[in-house]
Amino acid sequence: MGRKSLKEDQQKKIIEAFYEIAKREGIENISFGKIAKELDMHPSLVVHYFSTKEELLLGLIDFIIAGYQNIYLAEPEHVDSLNRLIDVLNNIFSRKWNNYIDDSIFYNCFALIFRNKLIKQQFQELHLLLRQWLENLIQACVDQQLIVCENPAQTADLIFVISDGAYYFLSMIEDPDLYQEHMERYKEAAFKLLHLENALQ
Repeated sequence: MGRKSLKEDQQKKIIEAFYEIAKREGIENISFGKIAKELDMHPSLVVHYFSTKEELLLGLIDFIIAGYQNIYLAEPEHVDSLNRLIDVLNNIFSRKWNNYIDDSIFYNCFALIFRNKLIKQQFQELHLLLRQWLENLIQACVDQQLIVCENPAQTADLIFVISDGAYYFLSMIEDPDLYQEHMERYKEAAFKLLHLENALQ
């Protein structure tokens, strides 16, 4: 058990260092040597845990999934399903995404899906997970008769279509007021899908 824990701990440290360097320099400029220098370890040790850069990238995508899962972390028990759903929707349409995972890292990795089938599969699983988590929240509210939604899976998918398109476009907007104006519009569209206009903040 100890060996497994040590391996997982070292892999986590390497991925976190990879992420920090990528934020500063971009994924394309990363080498095993740079990661080793960041961690003050021998490059052969990095290679021991990740034999190829592809393995590193797959580990980074797992890191991204874990980061985005924070958007869905359960609220305290006293928070009901409807308020939990509203909180998650507000988080989805906010800058909190970037607090968990840097946008530049996400899009750097995403661009690789056109050249790497494994990375494409990982990203597909990420997007399916995000939709499934949201669908589960919507379904819980439907089951408790807190909202009316005929197709939670389809609605969750549409909300993420809005979200994905929103962040792609908003990443090009530098004016904070204009950014917020667009964000509020997209959030309103998502809330309307669930007939939750009155819950808009």
